[in-house]
Amino acid sequence: MSALLFEKEGHVATLTINRPESRNPLGEDGDGERFAEAAGRINTDRDVRCAILTGAGSAFSAGGNLKAMRERSGGFAGAGVHIRERYRNGIHRIIRALWGIEVPLIAAVNGPAIGLGNDVACLADIRIAAETAIFGATFLKVGLVPGDGGAWILPRVIGQSRAAELFFTADTIDAQTALAWGLVSKLVPADALMTEARALATRICRQPPDVLRMTKRLMREGQTASFENIMELSASMQAIAHLTGDHREAIAAFFEKRAPAFKGE
Repeated sequence: MSALLFEKEGHVATLTINRPESRNPLGEDGDGERFAEAAGRINTDRDVRCAILTGAGSAFSAGGNLKAMRERSGGFAGAGVHIRERYRNGIHRIIRALWGIEVPLIAAVNGPAIGLGNDVACLADIRIAAETAIFGATFLKVGLVPGDGGAWILPRVIGQSRAAELFFTADTIDAQTALAWGLVSKLVPADALMTEARALATRICRQPPDVLRMTKRLMREGQTASFENIMELSASMQAIAHLTGDHREAIAAFFEKRAPAFKGE
């Protein structure tokens, strides 16, 4: 059984972290390749308009493998320079792959999202969570820094002060606090989580697929680019959008008072 399940239904791709017996740890051998391959499949399939990321079993992801850390095995074996390279080619490859997904990504957080698991969830554009989910950036608690890029990721989601509080205390927070802090946008009963995630994905998939991808790209660039650069990029992408068949279809549907049928043309 694969450690990362890939399922496509209609225009929606669902990725499921699949190590439920150990609470879905990440960073095992091959995980970088698994996530890079899945992200590549999504990006090259123009029929995919939205993706969902979730975990199998009771956890979203409990983060890194503490047993392997204790034993100094797997990715944590050997000299520091070797561990650094495994971070670059393993855990960082997971992060880069998810960050690089071109379609909107929904994290359906079904249970604990801790450490690396929390930062992986934060790479999604939208996070919804089960009412029983918990979140934490608990790296310091095990004597580590946020080595997965969390120092860049988390403040952009919940702000510098909240992120500092989570990092420096290594506390976990419940789903209600995560909602109040803006870490997630909606809470639902656990047994309704995937139904809600798929319903949200369906609404997203109704949008014209090419400008949907371009809008996500603008939002990504907007986190780091200057105002002037974003204005220039916006003008360029808008010029392209005006020439698409989907734009013509949207205008026609508006005046004909009907639902548009977008084809990615």
